[in-house]
Amino acid sequence: MKKLALALTLCGLLIGTSCVGSYRAFNSLASWNTRATDSKWLNELINLGLYIVPVYELFFLGDMLIFNSIEFWTGKNALSEPKPYNEGSDKAAATDKK
Repeated sequence: MKKLALALTLCGLLIGTSCVGSYRAFNSLASWNTRATDSKWLNELINLGLYIVPVYELFFLGDMLIFNSIEFWTGKNALSEPKPYNEGSDKAAATDKK
């Protein structure tokens, strides 16, 4: 019982280092999902699929435990900056503007 408590405490200390990072893996996946197709409905189906099959959850967990920790301790992020979603470049949004 004492070993379990010690292990949980050590895990809590590693996770609780307050290393709030950029979450680049998760944001890259989310950004890709917004421009995966030209159809917002198909993008929503992809989004739901990525939540049902726990892809988003795994990316978030990887960011939280691995990449943000690396960024906190080294000052450098191992992943490249995600491309921002530009709503103005969406075909549907561009044709609706008058």
